Amino acid sequence: MAGHSQFKNIMYRKGAQDAKRAKMFTKIAREITVAVKESGADANMNPRLRLAMQKARGVNMPKDNVDRAIKRASGADSEHFEEVRYEGYGPGGAAVIVEALTDNRNRTGGAVRAAFSKHGGALGESGSVTFTFERVGQILFPLSAGSADQLLEAAIDAGASDCVTDDHAHTVITEFEALGAVAKNLEEKIGTPQEVGTIWKPMNGVSLDEEKALKIMKLISVLEDDDDVQNVYSNFEVSAEVAEKISRSQG
Repeated sequence: MAGHSQFKNIMYRKGAQDAKRAKMFTKIAREITVAVKESGADANMNPRLRLAMQKARGVNMPKDNVDRAIKRASGADSEHFEEVRYEGYGPGGAAVIVEALTDNRNRTGGAVRAAFSKHGGALGESGSVTFTFERVGQILFPLSAGSADQLLEAAIDAGASDCVTDDHAHTVITEFEALGAVAKNLEEKIGTPQEVGTIWKPMNGVSLDEEKALKIMKLISVLEDDDDVQNVYSNFEVSAEVAEKISRSQG
């Protein structure tokens, strides 16, 4: 497994997820705001809003929070967020994609550039790394949702491309355009997913040793802690031995 998913799997073992919960709610609220401004407050007519609401359910975001975000976004004086994507390289030459929703492009760009510089990376031009990734849909289910065979069968029946099961979750991969329909189908059959969204899936990985992997994980962590940053993706890979060493070092 490469990149973002691998980083997440290692970090799951650290615990302290509650501390990131409020930040995640804020990021989803921003996504709701952009979706409503883009195509209205009716989720049945707005695929992007529907996906944001599915994601909110997956992280147990209170319905009141979701409703407030939709209502606020529908107002004439609501905040305006611009979608910005940054691309660059981290330690060891691993590619990194950063997606942001910001009301101040200069602030966000400066923070992202500083994070790359401080942690051994460098920003590149637009398009400098996306050619090594593909845009796909991703749906995560807890292991309790069923066996690997059950999830794979359900995913394929729903129109997904694949389903991979590891020690932490079932990961369903779909074509970009099919994400909404597949997510709705699986939610009806299996239950609420942990996460629904589009991702940048690396086509080829860059193998890193423990030192460089720790550096790029720190870079990703700093970027994800920024309120303006929605998602971070990378194509770094580590061996099972290195992953275990990192897990032990993270406690």
